Amino acid sequence: MTNNYNGSLTREQFLFYEIRIVASLILQGLSDNEISARIKQENLFQFPTERMVDNIAKTCFKRIDALESESLVYLLANAPAEVAKQINLYAMMKYNRIVWDFMTTVIGEKFRTQDFVFTRKDLNVFFFGLQEQDDTIATWSDSTINKIKQVLTKCLVECGYLDSVKSEQLNPVAIAPELEDEIKANNDLAALPAFNCFR
Repeated sequence: MTNNYNGSLTREQFLFYEIRIVASLILQGLSDNEISARIKQENLFQFPTERMVDNIAKTCFKRIDALESESLVYLLANAPAEVAKQINLYAMMKYNRIVWDFMTTVIGEKFRTQDFVFTRKDLNVFFFGLQEQDDTIATWSDSTINKIKQVLTKCLVECGYLDSVKSEQLNPVAIAPELEDEIKANNDLAALPAFNCFR
């Protein structure tokens, strides 16, 4: 995982559909360049313009690399959506320090204490803490921080932690056994509470 905070989440989003496509092309043995070319030629991402394709494909490559697991890449491409979505969230955590910190310190802690209330205040307190401890984040505009808050909230909705972006009730999710096994095999145990796993 990168040690630096960056604001790339403002444009990257959850990208579940896109990362599944990239994972399946990686499994076909294609290089990164071949994958990017194929996505453009066949408009696999279904973007209105090609301009964004390279950036989004690069993000998918970085998340997949961060997983450091061939079996998780296979599952990302082939597992049922709810399993693959958890793996994508884990990939985001591994690739982006803000996602890691948010999922482990805010969401993981809520699961640990059985506090299932999640409000805007939780996000505000989290970012206030980051701004106090990190000079880079302290310089970010309100609009950048608000956008990242939106992306984090949407990630929670995508993975079933929240029923909607307006919901203030955390659902007690169950970690996919395949993901749990891989996290333990990687000795990445600090990630487990983010998936409501304490065993």
